[in-house]
Amino acid sequence: MANSPEIVRSIEELQQKIRKALKHAKKVRAEQATEESPAKQPTLGYVATMGAFHTGHATLLRRAREQNDVVVVSIFVNPLQFGPDEDFDRYPRDLNADVAVAVEAGVDFVFAPSVEEIYPGGKPRITVFSGELGQKFEGKTRPGHFDGALTVINKFFNILAPAAGRCTLNAYFGQKDAQQVSLVQRMVADFNHSVVVKPVAIVRDDNGLALSSRNEYLSEEEREKALVLSRTLALLREQILGRGIESLDLRSARDKINHAENVNLDYLEVVDPTTFEAPTADSTRILALVAAYVGETRLIDNMELI
Repeated sequence: MANSPEIVRSIEELQQKIRKALKHAKKVRAEQATEESPAKQPTLGYVATMGAFHTGHATLLRRAREQNDVVVVSIFVNPLQFGPDEDFDRYPRDLNADVAVAVEAGVDFVFAPSVEEIYPGGKPRITVFSGELGQKFEGKTRPGHFDGALTVINKFFNILAPAAGRCTLNAYFGQKDAQQVSLVQRMVADFNHSVVVKPVAIVRDDNGLALSSRNEYLSEEEREKALVLSRTLALLREQILGRGIESLDLRSARDKINHAENVNLDYLEVVDPTTFEAPTADSTRILALVAAYVGETRLIDNMELI
């Protein structure tokens, strides 16, 4: 059994513990160094979450553990990411269960701050604006969602980077939230953050359903209905691989989802994942994005077509 991670509540304590752990990792690396293999600076791995861990989260944590000397996961249900009609109060919270997953993954520190610790004095007056990309797709359906997500991720980067010092800070994000990954990469570039963003592929159930914390809201019958999303994406991939982009029939694909019982499509689009605009003749990659309500639960998924 792996050692239990330390649960940290305050920013100052987290920074102190990270510095101490990296200092120890640097010492270990120096002791193991040889003339042929000199010591390198240790690295810090970070995974930002809102808790309710599933296998997808565990994959992110294990990847961070495999690639870094010290690993931190934050568990913070960020109120800025939820609109007035969304599920902030209903969002699943179970710190003990999440810590158990972190133990198995070999995490060193679980940062579980209060809202007051992250936003002292209430909602921040200055936030990150997600720009044009943050206003489309998920941003169009959930106004302000990406502004809130980038604001807290920006804060976490600014908490961790000083503690990392000269060590590389690697941040791991799940590709299921493809639009968020693209926005984080853009923010890192635009704000000159000393962070390396590491996207990790979508984790799916054996039946193809993309893992999500919101899957907990689905009944067994709704889980079966939700499979129309991944199956439709896979069908689009078969079309484009077999006959090229001209063969894509988005209208029929949208009808397939809308005609599924108890499923209501929000959007189904294809984009160039580097721009999130419509693919052009120069596009070397094409990403299909889908969002739909299954019952009362809103799910998202995506799949690279080429």
